[in-house]
Amino acid sequence: MSQDEKVAKELVETLRDGERGFTSAAEKLRDSDHPEWATLLQRLAQQRKDFSREIIDLGHEYGDDVDESGSVAASLHRGWMSLKDALTGDDADKVLEAALTGEDHAVSEYEKALEADLSAGFHEVVSRQHAAVVAARGEVKALQAAG
Repeated sequence: MSQDEKVAKELVETLRDGERGFTSAAEKLRDSDHPEWATLLQRLAQQRKDFSREIIDLGHEYGDDVDESGSVAASLHRGWMSLKDALTGDDADKVLEAALTGEDHAVSEYEKALEADLSAGFHEVVSRQHAAVVAARGEVKALQAAG
């Protein structure tokens, strides 16, 4: 398995987790005192879906099947996020706290990816997506500060 394929699988799993997490958070906040937060979180869920699709499509161009499951570590993180989600309930501040935890994880995964020996084209995609994920984390932090 190439380094690009390995990293792509990890990022796709992280992005899918983010999409699910943001979608769930948006649903919880839709009927809260902050429905505008739900709109932002739903936009970020769509961003993660688009990023995942971009990486999968790029992998297919290289002949890699990056649409499979990633590592055990990613599975453990998904399990932890599910548990945290179950304990969070519908409290808006707790929902944002869980989203921020997920964003910290996503930023960390992108930073690890950027340290890997990636092909130039894939590195460019990862770098661009990393900048957007960092910006999204800033948006979630801003919501938390405004709350």
